[in-house]
Amino acid sequence: MTEQQARQIRLVFCLAGALFVTLLLCFYAKALLQDPDNWWQVKVGLDLLASRAAPTVDSYSYTFAGQPWIAKEWLGQLILAAGYKCFGWSGVVFVTITAAAMALFCLAWMLSAHLKPMIAVILTLAITIAVAGVYNARPLIFSFPIIILWTGLLFKAAREQRSPPFWVLGLLVLWANLHATFTFGFVIAAFAGLDFLERTRLSQPRLLAKWIAFGLLCVFVTMINPYGFNAILATFTVVSGNEAVSIISEWQPFNARVDFGDEAVLMIVIAAVLISGFRMRWTYAAFFLFTLHLFLSYSRFQYLWLFLVPVVLAVDVAAQFPALSIRRWMMEPRDGLEKAIAAHAMPISGALIACWLAVGALFVTYSTVAPSEKTGATGALAFARQQGLTGNLFNAYDFGGSLIFHGIRTYIDGRTDQLFLGGFMKATFEMGTAAGKPLLQAQIEKYDIRWALLPPTDDRIAVFQQLPGWRQAYADPFAVIYVNGS
Repeated sequence: MTEQQARQIRLVFCLAGALFVTLLLCFYAKALLQDPDNWWQVKVGLDLLASRAAPTVDSYSYTFAGQPWIAKEWLGQLILAAGYKCFGWSGVVFVTITAAAMALFCLAWMLSAHLKPMIAVILTLAITIAVAGVYNARPLIFSFPIIILWTGLLFKAAREQRSPPFWVLGLLVLWANLHATFTFGFVIAAFAGLDFLERTRLSQPRLLAKWIAFGLLCVFVTMINPYGFNAILATFTVVSGNEAVSIISEWQPFNARVDFGDEAVLMIVIAAVLISGFRMRWTYAAFFLFTLHLFLSYSRFQYLWLFLVPVVLAVDVAAQFPALSIRRWMMEPRDGLEKAIAAHAMPISGALIACWLAVGALFVTYSTVAPSEKTGATGALAFARQQGLTGNLFNAYDFGGSLIFHGIRTYIDGRTDQLFLGGFMKATFEMGTAAGKPLLQAQIEKYDIRWALLPPTDDRIAVFQQLPGWRQAYADPFAVIYVNGS
């Protein structure tokens, strides 16, 4: 089999995998709109489209109004907003599904360069299922294809002992405008540069100089965004003592008592490495441990280990286990299916792309998917409009995104990477404890709060029931409203 035929078969397999994931996610579309942040991410994008100006201060809350705040993920928010303007929430979901499908394609393509195409696609599908928890209509998902390509191309350059491809800096510019995780690009480039240095042992100073120049340019090109260096600074606020980290679930560390599936993946991988005798270069082992540290430290970064470690290790897996390698596969006789694919690769690829487009058209035309009522409280908000409720609102954290979307200024919302700090968020969550009543009373007086929107299970409802002048005005299975009648 020629290299061209192998690439054509790889293309068909990868496109088929992307189509399969697209269909799967269309059936589970509601799961992509379960996050409270889905609401405000779209709203910020809509406001950007309307104003054509990047915000620099908060205008969505009344508690931190006028405080510095930047829409550092503005391009991802614009994509979500464009989907909404064109096709409503179905459009938001489908651009999210498209990003997930692109990530699968990129990962399968990278892996199939070294592993048998069928093995590469099956492994990619398994990884896709394992990271399903982070598939969400938020800008983060648009960074997935980029981080896979970035990692694969840089480690490939290091492995082949050549200079980094400077054109991939364009990917980093795009990443820096899509999502705040772009600073991981610096770290990945550093690991790839370290691998190059370990392989060459200072024997190629000119190439080493290019790697150093590439690393410096990484920082400079990411300042090509509406906020310049401030976008880089904003990404470090979470890891520099942000109080939201200890409260919000996606920032919590790995918990084997809860994350049974993730524990199973870890155990399987560790067992496979121990039993098989697989050996890693020390630079690869360092990268493995770094991404594993992120996996164990923050739930939201588990995808990094699952996506990137296979990309880095695939070439060594193929070398140490030739039965899995694409080279061995290319020397084997083709079965009937592979012969047919090789003979008609381009028409089949075109048909798969056409099927994908048809799925997208059908989905955005007929789907009625919408965000979860658990985060939307749309019934309660309709009641509030009908009753003419005005004044400052005390809201539960999970309703903040919906309030922003519906044009109601929040007490707190999901933008805790930059706002609601200085003890504010910690005190807000402590209001539901035994000592919470004076904290809540103090905030009601400070901000002249006139009504409250909470889920029925919120512990702070007991406090509102005790406060003089407050009464319950509305209740449904998802939200209750208390109003101050004094």
